[in-house]
Amino acid sequence: MSVQGEYMGMMLTIEDLDRENIAFFGYCAAGEFRLQRGLRHGLLRYPPTTACPWTGERESEWVRVEGKGTVHAYGEVHHAIQPAFKDKVPYLILIVDLDVQQGAPNPHDALRVGGNLVMPDGRYAPPEEIRRVGIGSRVRMVMVEVAAGLALPQWTLDEEATQPTTPWRFSDR
Repeated sequence: MSVQGEYMGMMLTIEDLDRENIAFFGYCAAGEFRLQRGLRHGLLRYPPTTACPWTGERESEWVRVEGKGTVHAYGEVHHAIQPAFKDKVPYLILIVDLDVQQGAPNPHDALRVGGNLVMPDGRYAPPEEIRRVGIGSRVRMVMVEVAAGLALPQWTLDEEATQPTTPWRFSDR
């Protein structure tokens, strides 16, 4: 059974054969951030896939993971390519190093999850919030419902975490 939903006027579809993504986005719709963990080596992986990118292991289980991390990189969008995003600019696309599995399977690896910067209620962050975020900012995951059985993981500032005094921002240099 495929899953469909409309997001900002655009149709999103996950086809029947894409079992890993159907499961992942279904967990997101239930408000849970779950990743696959290999049964033999115990490594978590993202994005969802049929085999571990490091070991090739195919057998896995879905485990709940805390959706918190540190901004590793970001892109600030000022010119919307899709008309649906025109009234959202500027907006940030974040790549976040999750707190779990840092430095595995080697010292330079981390699980990195992309998403937009949003407010805690899922609305795109306004310019004053965007200016607070940069490389090193602490964020937490927020699930934005698209349709029944489909939600997108996004990021918001983690107000409970200690934030860097001055997160690195390109415009600051």
